[in-house]
Amino acid sequence: MPITIIVLGVILLLVLMIVFKVNGFIALVFVSAVVGIAEGMTPLNVMASIQKGIGSTLGGLAMILGFGAMLGRLVSDTGAAQRVATTLIAAFGKERLQWALVVTGLIVGLAMFYEVGFVLLLPLVFTIVAAAGLPLLYVGVPMVAALSVTHCFLPPHPGPTAIATIFGANLGTTLLYGMIITIPTVIVAGPIFSKFLKSFEKSPPEGLYNPKIFSEDEMPGFGISIFAAVIPVVLMAIAAVFELTTPKENPLRQFFEFIGNPAVALFIAVVIAVLTLGLRNGRKMEEVMDMCGESIAAIAMIVFIIAGGGAFKQVLVDSGVGNYIADMMKGSSLSPLLMCWTVAAMLRIALGSATVAAITTAGIVTPIIAATHADPALMVLAVGSGSVIASHVNDPGFWLFKGYFNLSVVETLKTWTVMETLISILGLAGVLALNAIIH
Repeated sequence: MPITIIVLGVILLLVLMIVFKVNGFIALVFVSAVVGIAEGMTPLNVMASIQKGIGSTLGGLAMILGFGAMLGRLVSDTGAAQRVATTLIAAFGKERLQWALVVTGLIVGLAMFYEVGFVLLLPLVFTIVAAAGLPLLYVGVPMVAALSVTHCFLPPHPGPTAIATIFGANLGTTLLYGMIITIPTVIVAGPIFSKFLKSFEKSPPEGLYNPKIFSEDEMPGFGISIFAAVIPVVLMAIAAVFELTTPKENPLRQFFEFIGNPAVALFIAVVIAVLTLGLRNGRKMEEVMDMCGESIAAIAMIVFIIAGGGAFKQVLVDSGVGNYIADMMKGSSLSPLLMCWTVAAMLRIALGSATVAAITTAGIVTPIIAATHADPALMVLAVGSGSVIASHVNDPGFWLFKGYFNLSVVETLKTWTVMETLISILGLAGVLALNAIIH
């Protein structure tokens, strides 16, 4: 019966969001309450559980999401992202433009949300297409694939960071495993896949977006631009290496564990960006702080949806469903990694939102980790892989790609949807391969 209640709760969540277009946060909190009461909790206990879930989830994530959004906005609005893109493209040359855009997408994708990175980089893609005389999808798909892969696998991006927090996974380890999976995935879904899209080529749409293109004098230098964008990842990776190779009481390890903490690493990056990308380039502190403030407003609803997922998870734990699932899994032969991927994939196809699919899956499958001793970092990557499969008409990213690449709905299904499915399946294959090697 507890499993039936969860299934009905998830169906209710889907109906509210798909049929009635209810906001994700409202739907998650409502379904959390309904499931809790159906599982036998009192209304007061349900309310306490929801509050605890929201608090515990945001307690670990609020600074990461906030500083991450600020860093992304600073990198974008100061011209640093454009500097990184144009310098890499010049260095790689016309023959290897795809690889330049893959690297650009990975770097920019780490510092900002997918949609922000997409809208930021597509005008540059249009400029390159016009200047180099190359097909639009041939140039653009590798960059889009790189942005999407960071969304699945690489902290400090909010998606994998949120799931890692719920699972109690080490973010440094998740980052290292994610980088191993990222390289082959982005190569296949980007440069290789784009070679099969010649029949879908269109001209860039006119007048769709008129971004600010920075002049040479307005942009910061390449070194400081790329340093500000990747310093959080560097600090987290160093901390992960020290955790794997040195004793816990080692002072150097403790120092790098502190500055490699995602919130601290992102805070350091924001301070560096404020000083070097902002003030040093002649901007006033008020202007730079306005950028930071506006970035928080842009992520407010994403933060609340993540909080709603945390509430759902806590209700499942406090109602005893977690123990029930754990007891079931003890006798199950199904791989917990495959189960995570399957649940996330089904929710993604039904809901459209990768974030909601991933966070909801995390709430449902968290008890499996303790019951099966599955690797939490690999569980994070399995959920991330499943949460991007088969993007279609209920996903805002689908329409974003369709509009910017000037495609029909059918053409978008044959290009964007296939690319996202490739990323999902390759991600799962990478997770299972890593699991076989490590364990």
